[in-house]
Amino acid sequence: MRSLYGVAGLLLLMEAVPRLGLVDERFLPPASEILRTLGGQLVTAGLWAALGETLLGWALGLGIAFCAAVAAGMVIGTVPGLRAATNSTVEFLRPIPSVALIPLATLLFGASLGSTLLLVVYASFWQVLIQVLYGVAAVDPVAVDTARSYGFSSWTRMRRLVWPSALPYIMTGLRLAAAVAFILAITAELVIGSPGLGLEIQIAQSSGAVAQVYALIVLAGLIGIAVNVGVRTLERRVLSWHQSVRREVAA
Repeated sequence: MRSLYGVAGLLLLMEAVPRLGLVDERFLPPASEILRTLGGQLVTAGLWAALGETLLGWALGLGIAFCAAVAAGMVIGTVPGLRAATNSTVEFLRPIPSVALIPLATLLFGASLGSTLLLVVYASFWQVLIQVLYGVAAVDPVAVDTARSYGFSSWTRMRRLVWPSALPYIMTGLRLAAAVAFILAITAELVIGSPGLGLEIQIAQSSGAVAQVYALIVLAGLIGIAVNVGVRTLERRVLSWHQSVRREVAA
């Protein structure tokens, strides 16, 4: 709800600025016109098809990146010496911006869902992997030694000790990755021309439909808020046993 208050304040500002003549309406239409245009777009099948393409690329890319990053992070974090051996590789690949892969994505997949997935998976993977590594490293070594002394198997230690300790970090990684994945999905569609909401923005901009461009941008922002709210709700449910969530609920 607080996020929606911010959006409402922004829309009020967008309504006032062109009405007062501070900005030419040709470049920034009033918010009322933008919302009216958005309402007209929402009843068209083309917009919903584009939105479905965007959400498909976002969900698939995020799911692939999350599963791969959790599996890799658990292996790297628990196998002795493996984190030190892979640290330089991770630190080399992680800072590479996903947009730098646009030429490669275009060469491999063209303007298709594959290009979107490549960018989304690459950007989201590192968000989750780093958090998983932090979570595994945060496991109490005394608890690990105790579990080993009681003869717990590696799988039991992973399931009963490492996983619960790392889960708050994993959910943080998922929350960060969900936002990044949505941004990269729109970026891929906007720059490469993959089917989706970004492509619709590009087409509207090319045709000079300024109000439609802003309407689609507002829609993208609202979806971003919904994604954040949904992931936070999932995080609270998954971590309902954790003390940080209990304190938040109590407050």
